[in-house]
Amino acid sequence: MNPATAFARVLVDELVRGGVTDAVLAPGSRSAPVALALADAETAGRLRLHVRIDERTAAFLALGLAKASGRPVPVLTTSGTATAHLHAAVLEAHESGVPLLALTADRPPELRATGANQTIEQVGLYGGAARWALDVGVPEPGREAAQNKYWRSVVAKALIVARGSLSGDPGPVHLNLALREPLMPDDSGTGQPPALPSGDLAGRPDGAPWTVSAGDGVRTATLTGGAPAEGGRTLLVAGDAPSAVGRAAAVVADQRGWPVLAEPSSGAWGASGALRGSALLLGAADWLAAHRPDRVVVVGRPTLSRPVNALLGDPAVTVETYGPTPRWADPGRGSAVVGSAQLDPALALRDPGARAGGEWAAQWAQAARQVGAAVDAELDTPGGGLTAARLARDLVAALPAGALLVLGSSTPVRDVDRVAVPRAGLTVLANRGVAGIDGTISTAVGAALAHQGAGGGPAFALMGDLTFLHDLTGLLSGAGESRPDLTVVVPDNDGGGIFAQLEPGQPQYAASYRRVFGTPHGRDLVAVARSLGWAATAVSDPTQLVAALGAGGPRVVVVRTDAAAEAALATRLRAAAVTALG
Repeated sequence: MNPATAFARVLVDELVRGGVTDAVLAPGSRSAPVALALADAETAGRLRLHVRIDERTAAFLALGLAKASGRPVPVLTTSGTATAHLHAAVLEAHESGVPLLALTADRPPELRATGANQTIEQVGLYGGAARWALDVGVPEPGREAAQNKYWRSVVAKALIVARGSLSGDPGPVHLNLALREPLMPDDSGTGQPPALPSGDLAGRPDGAPWTVSAGDGVRTATLTGGAPAEGGRTLLVAGDAPSAVGRAAAVVADQRGWPVLAEPSSGAWGASGALRGSALLLGAADWLAAHRPDRVVVVGRPTLSRPVNALLGDPAVTVETYGPTPRWADPGRGSAVVGSAQLDPALALRDPGARAGGEWAAQWAQAARQVGAAVDAELDTPGGGLTAARLARDLVAALPAGALLVLGSSTPVRDVDRVAVPRAGLTVLANRGVAGIDGTISTAVGAALAHQGAGGGPAFALMGDLTFLHDLTGLLSGAGESRPDLTVVVPDNDGGGIFAQLEPGQPQYAASYRRVFGTPHGRDLVAVARSLGWAATAVSDPTQLVAALGAGGPRVVVVRTDAAAEAALATRLRAAAVTALG
């Protein structure tokens, strides 16, 4: 079937799975695939369809249905001015907390801003009145399996947000549906409603929604009755989160014997089950295949590791996601359950408290120790020097209890996640919301002032040279301003080195790489820091590092590294982990 038809049928199927019983539409051409899918669903007895000539009337009809039933009700329009006629009902739904779902068909991007007929700027049309708005994107041929996960997770999220399941604030949601011709189904003519989406377009088993909220009445069949039985394989993945949330997650995991893969800024490093080198551990494909968890509980927002994201997208693993805000993380589009990590100290996890299988959890712990030993052997190679990766490991190990550590984005936070030994007694922060390098010095200064103002210990920051240069004004403070005890540690490879590690190099671009990705700066960072009033020193071996960290701040410590050597080391570390678990 053509992409528009496939998308429309998946969308309507997921709406029904998510509890939609009524839908409203006003006629139009661009919305034809979704309109026909809704009509087919009514013929099959899956929902009740209401058709109105006027979009304003249709919108308020949907509002009334939603207000009386308490269920989300979608209203569908074609593109152009038709979409504007929903605005008044969207505003009413916003102010009165009614779960209205505005589905607006749209032209594909190539027809926007061209004068194409019935085309206006529909993205963000309802402004702050929408609890959530998304330009869904054009369905494409040949990508059915990947798009199916995306489409279904989007619909499920729209329903959860509209109901206010996590926020306690129900209201309107806007999905803008860009559709490219052909718009009419190319598999009709039988006189019978089409079969439900299957194969690459299939939903969850037994008619379950793609994602449910832990607070909703809707439950997936595979999770009905609570968590896996005694001995089930449950793994906790703790991503970036407020420290209190991560600490609560660590308590839950330790009580239930779950292995823990905790990002440095998760707050869960103190878990007794926290494992070292999660990205390297999960990168050992054969080992993981033999020890794959049945369920992964995600707390916070994992942002650092592709192997972790691959695990969360594994269809053989049941994923439950608990976020500290109503905006939960689901990059793999695989979460079967979502919930709020703020509800209570136990994170409202739907689990009776059964402990994980002891032997399985012990195997994860042993594997992490083997990977750690292999990592240390690589980092401690005689003559290897103080690489950026070793710097990350040694810095974390050397910090005093009660210290604050702020990690810059790009390579430093990943190095700490990959090779450092998780430890309790530290407060670790990072700007992982959008993961930019801007403002990191200023963030560290502010965090250090707050940390020490509350009686905390010394503060440290680890950031790359470009991150450091990006926020040099953060080193400046006016006369009479408070200055924290902060030591900023900078691995300096004269430019950005992370790009060499993220994607395989293309030889034809080698000549341009250094300029357009590496952006070499050629500056003496010790001199730069001193010119702005900070004590600064360069170190080259582990003994010098320990002495510099104990000197107190404000201070900048610079470690000269080599980007190409670091990329090669990253490759060796991955290979060493696989060998250690072979």
